[in-house]
Amino acid sequence: MLAQDIKIITPDLPVVDLARAREFYEGKLGFKPTMMHDSYDVMYQIGEMSGLYLYQREATKADHTEVTFVVDDIEQEMTEMREKGIMFEEYDIPDMGLQTINGMADVGGDKSAWFKDTEGNILSLVQMKNGSV
Repeated sequence: MLAQDIKIITPDLPVVDLARAREFYEGKLGFKPTMMHDSYDVMYQIGEMSGLYLYQREATKADHTEVTFVVDDIEQEMTEMREKGIMFEEYDIPDMGLQTINGMADVGGDKSAWFKDTEGNILSLVQMKNGSV
């Protein structure tokens, strides 16, 4: 497999309670499902060429960012998300040169913010300084 042969990358994210997770992703983030199988999984198309697949399973524990959403205006996105009750994480990790202020960090000129879904998965927003991924 060569990189140029890949058409799309879709993260798979485990959730303990699919109904609760769907309320978050559809109600808070505004995602629209494009595929569902009974009550154990759902697929969302995000943007033109991205997707997110949620599937129900027993609890798992990840202490790192699992999905990143690249946006044009992180401050506007954060304002809208806060209005919907989403809280942003605060981090101070000197070894990585990472410190958030009011939920946002400057990481090499890129602006980043982290939040959790209802299942404890760590998600992030990133606004790239040059506008590309």
